[in-house]
Amino acid sequence: MNRIFATKAGSNVYRLRIPWRPLSNDAAPLLSSQNAGNPEKESEAKQYDIAIVGGGMVGLALACSLASRPLTRHLNVAIIDSNPALGRKHFIKKEDLPDPRVSTITPATISFFKDIGAWQFVEQHRHAYFDKMQVWDYTGLSYAKYNARDADKEVLGCVVENKVLLSSLLSRVQETDLPKKIYPSRLNSMSILPNSSSSEVDSTLSMTALFTHGRLAKLELEDGNSLYAKLVVGADGGKSRVRELAGFRTTGWNYSQNAIICTVEHDVENHCAWQRFLPSGPLALLPIGDKFSNIVWTMSPKESSEFKSITEDNFLKAVNRALDYGYGPHPTPSILGSSDLFSWLKGGISKSANDCFEIPPKVIKLASERMAFPLSLRHANDYASKRVALIGDAAHTVHPLAGQGVNLGFGDASTLSSVISEGIAVGADIGEVSLLKKYEADRKPANVMMMAVLDGFQKAYSVDFGPLNILRAAAFHGAHHISPLKKSIISYASGETRLPLFA
Repeated sequence: MNRIFATKAGSNVYRLRIPWRPLSNDAAPLLSSQNAGNPEKESEAKQYDIAIVGGGMVGLALACSLASRPLTRHLNVAIIDSNPALGRKHFIKKEDLPDPRVSTITPATISFFKDIGAWQFVEQHRHAYFDKMQVWDYTGLSYAKYNARDADKEVLGCVVENKVLLSSLLSRVQETDLPKKIYPSRLNSMSILPNSSSSEVDSTLSMTALFTHGRLAKLELEDGNSLYAKLVVGADGGKSRVRELAGFRTTGWNYSQNAIICTVEHDVENHCAWQRFLPSGPLALLPIGDKFSNIVWTMSPKESSEFKSITEDNFLKAVNRALDYGYGPHPTPSILGSSDLFSWLKGGISKSANDCFEIPPKVIKLASERMAFPLSLRHANDYASKRVALIGDAAHTVHPLAGQGVNLGFGDASTLSSVISEGIAVGADIGEVSLLKKYEADRKPANVMMMAVLDGFQKAYSVDFGPLNILRAAAFHGAHHISPLKKSIISYASGETRLPLFA
């Protein structure tokens, strides 16, 4: 086992990983020397059960989930985030234009939000349920259309502005009785020591003594505050400071692609989620209510720079062209023949006039700024170690083509709070790695599978090659016409952890 010790010199933070060995009596004063000579500072340090580093959507969702469980609602929780909005009520004016940063929430996430009491706040603001989705590519060879009824569901998802999700979670956590304190600062350093040789440690010992015996993690914040916690949760995004200080390694790559996001307006209300695969990457048009939609357009960095700077009129023309006849013809059933191609699956072919290809509603106005950000895939090799667990983008970042990133994070928050509750039920130390690895064992396979699916789609549609185009079209055709396959895809995209067809 390694000891992690972080300290600060000037503007640089240094982290040491030292192999474990029994501590001598002379070592203890050195290990807790960050506040040596300053007893007043040490006396001001606070002890918490859980320190959540990152007060974004996933971090607050964890806090709400802890507050909703009988065995965890009493835990003392610190939330560390420099966002000043977390310290006050966050009011959203109904007349405000939609923010371009949105999330596509799956039915599984909606159920989670209802369970933790946050969905009622989402419903007070703008949001858009959708019950159908159309996916096609630029070749015009085929398309797939999904309806919620195909999988016996009411909706396929709901598009919500990130600021609405954050505000709703904050409102919920503020009204709960969960003992909590928000620290408007950043994490500077973290120290975690190996357990002492004694398996039993008196819980009435001082914080310094418990830290020295390996029963607490110590956090130093940029504003000078110090605090101790049994468990540190890294919910601080793709550039996680917790992940860095804890020494978690990651695997991944950059896609050499950027995504342009913005809000657009129609002259009619949009009720469908549209996605077209173009040579440069997918273009999504997502409903967000009140005749507004959200654009997520993946392209090369050079193209994103150009599309971000062109005039509004030229940008709207480019969007409408990309969603209509641009890059290739509309798909027609005759291109690959009739659905008799799959007649071997008796009774499994879905036929409906509503399944015909549709043209998305025209975009008539740009209703927000255009924002661009680089895309990457990153996955932590481990989600948990002693006294540390990663959730959300701190553990995994994915391609946004299916809008699954934040849903994976909410799944992490739900599972981690459940594992903590189970640990408390049997009297376990909530920071022990044996307990936290149960969370990792549950979430890692599900996250890896989704990441592999999304990465596979990205790679499959990044190549324009005749035979591959036909294979892609056949896959679309099957996903559109074979009912069991269609139901399986819808169920998986709705948040089920397994593909039902193969379960």
